[in-house]
Amino acid sequence: MSLHEINQGVQKNKRRQRIGRGTGSGWGKTSQRGHKGARSRAGWSNRATFQGGQTPIVRHVPKRGFNNKWADTVSCVNIKDLNELFDNGDTVNAETLQSKGLCKRRFDEIKILGDGDLSKKLTVEAHRFSASAKEKIEKAGGTCTTVVRRVTVAEKKEQAKQANS
Repeated sequence: MSLHEINQGVQKNKRRQRIGRGTGSGWGKTSQRGHKGARSRAGWSNRATFQGGQTPIVRHVPKRGFNNKWADTVSCVNIKDLNELFDNGDTVNAETLQSKGLCKRRFDEIKILGDGDLSKKLTVEAHRFSASAKEKIEKAGGTCTTVVRRVTVAEKKEQAKQANS
């Protein structure tokens, strides 16, 4: 064997085996599916969570709590994020927070939290403020404006029901 013969016959990427091309190939007849049964038929597959007949973990874990469809979704934003993304004298509101990517999902309210430091004078409009956030914004020379949340259809119905009774 010479140096130029070392890699002879070695392929970088092995070609995939085409199955079902005659018995002489060794991959013909049943095409590696075995005889009969659901697995040999087209379209058979287990669901992704199937655990081989064992009781699934989801059924072992007890049910707890419930999902409140009337609960408000609150988008929380920290002071440090406002300091990074906004310039001195900017107005921070729902539209600007969404355009900067701080509030990505659907939300009912925005709450400003006090994590981090603020060195810029900002006018912040939000539904809620933590005490530390309000203190830091005002200390930096900015203003905090509490925005009234829009009333949902369900709340209007509830208010009408209470007014009638």
